[in-house]
Amino acid sequence: MAFHVEGLVAIVVFYLAILAVGIWAAWKTKNTSSEGDRSEAIIVGGRDIGLLVGGFTMTATWVGGGYINGTAEAVYVPGYGLAWAQAPIGYSLSLVLGGLFFAKPMRSKGYVTMLDPFQQLYGKRMGGLLFIPALMGEMFWAAAIFSALGATISVIIDINVNISVIISALIATLYTLVGGLYSVAYTDVVQLFCIFLGLWISVPFAMSHPAVTDIGLTAVHQVHQAPWLGSINSLDIYTWLDNFLLLTLGGIPWQAYFQRVLSSSSATYAQVLSFLAAFGCLVMAIPAVLIGAIGASTAWNETEYGVPDPMSKKEADMILPIVLQYLCPVYISFFGLGAVSAAVMSSADSSILSASSMFARNIYQLSFRQNASDREIVWVMRITVFLFGASATAMALLASSVYGLWYLSSDLVYIIIFPQLLCVLFIKGTNTYGAIAGYLFGLVLRITGGEPYLYLQPLIYYPGCYPDENNIYIQRFPFKTLAMLTSFFTNIIVSYLAKYLFESGTLPPKLDFLDAVVARYSREHMDKATLVKSDNIVLNELAPVNPRHSLTLSSTFTNKEAFNYVDSSPELSNAEDN
Repeated sequence: MAFHVEGLVAIVVFYLAILAVGIWAAWKTKNTSSEGDRSEAIIVGGRDIGLLVGGFTMTATWVGGGYINGTAEAVYVPGYGLAWAQAPIGYSLSLVLGGLFFAKPMRSKGYVTMLDPFQQLYGKRMGGLLFIPALMGEMFWAAAIFSALGATISVIIDINVNISVIISALIATLYTLVGGLYSVAYTDVVQLFCIFLGLWISVPFAMSHPAVTDIGLTAVHQVHQAPWLGSINSLDIYTWLDNFLLLTLGGIPWQAYFQRVLSSSSATYAQVLSFLAAFGCLVMAIPAVLIGAIGASTAWNETEYGVPDPMSKKEADMILPIVLQYLCPVYISFFGLGAVSAAVMSSADSSILSASSMFARNIYQLSFRQNASDREIVWVMRITVFLFGASATAMALLASSVYGLWYLSSDLVYIIIFPQLLCVLFIKGTNTYGAIAGYLFGLVLRITGGEPYLYLQPLIYYPGCYPDENNIYIQRFPFKTLAMLTSFFTNIIVSYLAKYLFESGTLPPKLDFLDAVVARYSREHMDKATLVKSDNIVLNELAPVNPRHSLTLSSTFTNKEAFNYVDSSPELSNAEDN
């Protein structure tokens, strides 16, 4: 493949446009936030993200390189097809469920990150434990994006994939570093528009290529390969359901999602943004599905790509840029590929910012440096943005399947964080003992179930398991959902058991070493006052004061109201909208 000057020009133009928007948004952040609220402006954008920008940035949270390339890959791969491209429906449903049940209680209480309610109720130790799977999830997700982005660029200008991954990661990290959420949100608008325009311009040209058979015919008949609609065998139905629930429920407890929820100007806006993003995810998946179908309907020996086909060359994860490169006219191809390559950063930057936000606030500030200045927190965020960006880049260089990284990134979030979030928001009476027990039980059941992607043999062989070509056993039993449910019920049972044992006097108070039941107003519990600003809420353990909601302050909640649902009364709505 020759070096393409036109492709390089397209990449440079789109990258400069994205970078310019990111820097402008960073300037906007600096000029609209006070010096004392700079860290809050970086994390939640001053809580003034409107419907238009909010809708774009929440959609772009999921619609990025992994989503677009991964969906096209799933549709193209023989034996899988559209039936196994679960991400569009799964993540759209997760946004609907998030809007219906999670967005309003989280935004109404004025949290700053997703980990705030855990540290408020379970203490800083548990917050630190939950940061680990949350961080790993964000890093795996960002790595999937960078991997897809590098593959796309390497097709356009024929440079080494590793070099393209590193350059792309540097661009995304740079504008996230200087602008925080404002840069991420405003670049998301440009990136999403680029994806939509670039793909839809390219699809008609690709479909009309002489080597492409009618996709309506190849959907149900075998021509060049198995029909791209795919099918689900009766033996695989439980695996399909397990993966679908993982994407749907495991798509909720992500800091990247709640960062948008908490940056909304009101709780109602947070719900509306979730529903808009769900619709946007479905719409943005359509061209990716069509491109995957086109790839499955192409006689590749009649194109410049030649033989063998992408599947035989193990380039199925690059099917989207390959289709655009070889089945479209040259300038259409470069426009589409240039737009997509500049746009697929839209999820990676969100994940990097999310990870650094949780570390700076929930680990550094609340666990170690409660009196840290706002300037200090901002610098911690900048350093961790760079470090997490570098870590995601390193993982991207080792990735072999975009879709594999996708499922892997959701596993830990689904099994560990989702049941904990259910308990902390909706199950009254859970405590730190139950949270730790649920965490450990879920983790052990997940690890002992094995992981073919990591060549990890299972220790528990569930009914229906079988060895693959590498002699790694594959589980057909929905063990991931079993692990999630076990974690959920273990949390509840152990919490109420610990509460009963301490309150009945069966166990002496001195054994309550986590201060979770008896020592309710211990020193550690009062340390959680740092979750709110002293000038916003007066904490009094004998007479809790209801918080006064303010959009310029980072936190507005008290320990007393951890489980109380805050109704959207007219007074509250007015307070939030002002």
